[in-house]
Amino acid sequence: MAWYNRKEEGIRTSTKEKKEAPEGIWHQCGKCQFKTTVKDMKEHLHVCPSCNHHERIGSHQYFEIIFDKGQYKELFDNIVAIDSLQFVDQKPYTERLIDAKNKTGLLDAISVAHGKVNKNDFVIAAMDFDFIGGSMGSVMGEKISKAIDYCIEHHCPFMIISKSGGARMMESAYSLMQMAKTSAKLTQLAAAKLPYISFLTDPTTGGVTASFAMLGDFNISEPNAMIGFAGPRIVMETIKVKQLPEGFQRAESLLENGFLDFIVERKQLKDKLSDILTLFKNLQA
Repeated sequence: MAWYNRKEEGIRTSTKEKKEAPEGIWHQCGKCQFKTTVKDMKEHLHVCPSCNHHERIGSHQYFEIIFDKGQYKELFDNIVAIDSLQFVDQKPYTERLIDAKNKTGLLDAISVAHGKVNKNDFVIAAMDFDFIGGSMGSVMGEKISKAIDYCIEHHCPFMIISKSGGARMMESAYSLMQMAKTSAKLTQLAAAKLPYISFLTDPTTGGVTASFAMLGDFNISEPNAMIGFAGPRIVMETIKVKQLPEGFQRAESLLENGFLDFIVERKQLKDKLSDILTLFKNLQA
């Protein structure tokens, strides 16, 4: 015999009296489906407390995590893209730009900021995947170039946080030119004996991977980030295989094969960066 007996059958609460959980309270991990509150995810720096999956975050969230007391000065925030080719696919490029700006509150797929990391001056250019897939266009190349000039003028180390689907097809050759432009500017930073850290996050692909993302004095990554030139589907179609090796194009595989210097979890990122900056400062002393 059951220890509990229902005295009345059915749910007697009227529909108008039922309470729904407000939106924005719960978060479900995109990898293991673990549910936790949005508040807890923020406290864990958007890393799943169950499986350690690093959720994608935006540029300003990285700035708040890395810079002392979350304080920084944003640079070059007045540069915007133009549709010089009058490009149209399913809709005009100008409309895509407007939609992306309304969706993200950003002017383009990269933001640049100057702040301090454990009292060390530091300039970071960070990408936002939500803005047209973090794609590399003329604005990205120009902001990175201006950031490098700023670093040379103010004698600051530089880091790029990559999170991109690659070149912005709506800008055609103008986008591809940014690969050479940014790589050439990085040689000026090296000539000034200033360190450049490339931080690859999920995903880093296409022309970004083929240029400045792999040119760091330190190439580092978050756990399990997808890093490569073409995506897995394109690779399989090209080499005519049905399945790729486990972990293919993931950070751990790249570390094993010498493309990365180390992998760092988000909660340890600021301390690791501080160690690198202190190391370079001591070498220059």
